[in-house]
Amino acid sequence: MQAGEIYRESEKILRSFTNSREVSSIEAYCLVSHVLNREKSYLLTHPEEEISPDNVELIREMTRKRLTGVPIAYIVGWREFWSLRLKVTPDTLIPRPDTETVVDQALIRASLLKAKNPGRTLRILDMGTGSGAIALALKKELPDAEVDAIDYSDAALRVAQENSDALGLPVHFWNSNWFKNIKAGHQYDIIVSNPPYIAQDDPHLTKGDLRFEPKTALVAPMVGLYDIITILHQAASYMRPDSWIIIEHGFQQGPDVRNLFRDACFRSVDTIRDLGNNERVTVGALIKEEQA
Repeated sequence: MQAGEIYRESEKILRSFTNSREVSSIEAYCLVSHVLNREKSYLLTHPEEEISPDNVELIREMTRKRLTGVPIAYIVGWREFWSLRLKVTPDTLIPRPDTETVVDQALIRASLLKAKNPGRTLRILDMGTGSGAIALALKKELPDAEVDAIDYSDAALRVAQENSDALGLPVHFWNSNWFKNIKAGHQYDIIVSNPPYIAQDDPHLTKGDLRFEPKTALVAPMVGLYDIITILHQAASYMRPDSWIIIEHGFQQGPDVRNLFRDACFRSVDTIRDLGNNERVTVGALIKEEQA
């Protein structure tokens, strides 16, 4: 069978699942290109390439798996984030483009800090790192920074370490339930986090990819705000003077999260909109005197 033929077969089947020709086309090309280890552009220009029977069956098997709702990222085992190819498994969230807003904001703050404190090595902490997406993106852009990343899931940390090793981006990973295993006196210039922020009864949890992602990385008590409150109320003890904290949250949580930042004595509080123009990331500055 030729590449073009198995693509058309897969796309037709997936269209009944996605109800979108555009989405089914993207997903079919993703499956075929993954199995053949070819770029989509190659498949478009070489639809006549012959495919082995084993690979044809593998593409069909993956297509059937997708029909059960399993996310494409879990089927192929990776997802691109910030132009980095990251391994993902059901133990980690699937990195999403909107989370790149966290990286954008961290880089802006890093630039401000370096301008104000030339020569100082920036220290960055990523809390709830999952696959390591945010931490590794920041290490890529800020190679001289010291980047630490924590997660309470050992399985997720193993994936993050694999990504770090594969990409040659050294990040220090360890297990911690938020700040519990971070040594007293550890001080950071920037703390970033994409914590659980979905309410326990949110109907989105029963739809789409969220059905297959780890609930402990998605769901939080107190209408999704519990972990954000926990981070904000403890963060100041681990932050350098004139440092920043950057947290992703739900698109309807902006007003509540801004109030939580202010209640925790953060200043210059601002909420940034994501690619869909939804309030997605809130930032705040900690202003305190340098300790003697």
